[in-house]
Amino acid sequence: MKALHMISFTLVVVGGLNWGLIGLFNFNLVNTILGSVGGLEQLVYVLVGVSAVILMLGHKNDCKICSGK
Repeated sequence: MKALHMISFTLVVVGGLNWGLIGLFNFNLVNTILGSVGGLEQLVYVLVGVSAVILMLGHKNDCKICSGK
């Protein structure tokens, strides 16, 4: 589970940074890096979304503040 959490966290950070770059500079880093590879860019976006759901569902168990640990 730790590996899944670390991968999910990394993908959510990548997605968040990409959205920040899009909002600030209209620059899509994922598209710049993977846009020429058919379907890979969309796969990254799907994995970022799935990662967000995984983190959301496991948040209460992982978060020291929310779980009261």
